Amino acid sequence: MLNIALPKGRLGDKVYELFASIGYDCSEIYSDNRKLVFENKENGVRYLLVKPSDVAIYIAHGAADIGVVGKDILEEDSFDIYELLDLGLGKCNMCVAAPNDYVEDFDRPLRVATKFVNIAKNYYISLNREIEIIKLNGSIEIAPILGLSDVIVDIVESGKTLKENNLRVYEKIMPISARLIANKSSYKFKSADIDRLMEKLKKELAKNDKNN
Repeated sequence: MLNIALPKGRLGDKVYELFASIGYDCSEIYSDNRKLVFENKENGVRYLLVKPSDVAIYIAHGAADIGVVGKDILEEDSFDIYELLDLGLGKCNMCVAAPNDYVEDFDRPLRVATKFVNIAKNYYISLNREIEIIKLNGSIEIAPILGLSDVIVDIVESGKTLKENNLRVYEKIMPISARLIANKSSYKFKSADIDRLMEKLKKELAKNDKNN
């Protein structure tokens, strides 16, 4: 069977709806139980529900053949996988945000609070800007408010949380969306099944774009 790792949560719901729309349905996913593995024997696929940040790990180590993961996770950590397709789901941006009245002082290192340490480092290396990274795991927006950092690097979707905390987008680093990825060995031996699914996804995405 083709093992597909899907992220739990809101993005996972969107991804599953997309897969169901191309005939890869497994409505048992929505049943009220704690199962994490679901099968669609008709199409020869098995869905594995995992934490979003773990999807690429399952793929890289061959526990799943293909999966769906946010571009932010792929950029933050290096995985030996194939990135096959941009699904266009969960669109947002990786941004630098700062207080509304912020003025950058270029005479000292920039203090950057983020949980995306590598993305932040690589971005500022490209600007040849010296920085001090402050790694946080939650409530990033509060860091500049309390003077812990000058700016933050984080995912911005609607910008509502920034606005409520008197912050604004200072710079956009990159667009983020869900990507279809594959284990390299799996793609070699199961390419026909993976390509068949991928072509259906491409057609469905093109149809959705046309309708929108």
